[in-house]
Amino acid sequence: MSDKSDTEIPKGSYAAGERVKIPAGAEPPFTVFINGVEQSEGADYGIEGNEIVFTRPIVKEKIGTGRWLAMYLGLFGTYRKDEKIDLQFSRGGKVELIPDLPVVPYPEAE
Repeated sequence: MSDKSDTEIPKGSYAAGERVKIPAGAEPPFTVFINGVEQSEGADYGIEGNEIVFTRPIVKEKIGTGRWLAMYLGLFGTYRKDEKIDLQFSRGGKVELIPDLPVVPYPEAE
């Protein structure tokens, strides 16, 4: 696990966590992507039990009520850093891809 202070967190974003749960029944080989960029096992992440553990925090965008409402109404979009984790794996002999896996929050997060 890395130190959250090692990663630069842009204004309007936060360190969400370093883990995502592997879906039930998923079998290797796993291909992990952050924002569409393939990650390397060992250098970028490892597998611990039923979780993928990254070597750095995953950065997500803070979206308050006002910002969410403005985006919903189409007044403006978002340009803050918001990393998405996608996982490709085998299940029942078929290759599957699950986009935007939820990040397991740090214990002190709400």
